[in-house]
Amino acid sequence: MSDIQIFVTGGTFDKTYNFIDGKLFFEKTHVPKMLKRAKCNLNIKTKQLMLIDSLEMNLKHLEIIHKACYECNRNLIIITHGTDKMTVTAKYLIDNNIPNKVIVLTGAIIPYAFGSSSDGFFNLGSSLSAVQYLKPGVYINIHGKTFIGDKVLKDKKNGTFKSIH
Repeated sequence: MSDIQIFVTGGTFDKTYNFIDGKLFFEKTHVPKMLKRAKCNLNIKTKQLMLIDSLEMNLKHLEIIHKACYECNRNLIIITHGTDKMTVTAKYLIDNNIPNKVIVLTGAIIPYAFGSSSDGFFNLGSSLSAVQYLKPGVYINIHGKTFIGDKVLKDKKNGTFKSIH
């Protein structure tokens, strides 16, 4: 069984809904609850690096993510991330070379807190499977598809991702 590291950065994936004012906010990551709910029996360590919207990410945040991946003693890494800047982080990790590791970024268009309408649960499960079979490199896994990290764009009109060549 493979050892997998999950780094949490936030994004819509981890937002919670305030029923009083109708706004989304961060309270805590949903990842441990999701893994428990899925009865996941993989050897997974979870570490929260930050809990922010990816639109707020800057170079300092990218450096924190890079350092965590580079120094991680596990070779299989999943990063939960906001979808708006997921491709920026993937390209940063590719450009700053992290050898011999499989890094998969995933997120959600609809918050996990919204229940069965969220794509987050599916995306996490798909990423957990994909990370175990990919060759070293940086990838984005979302909506059942795995993309090479710097060969993908977010299709904001349709709320999904598509390959670029």
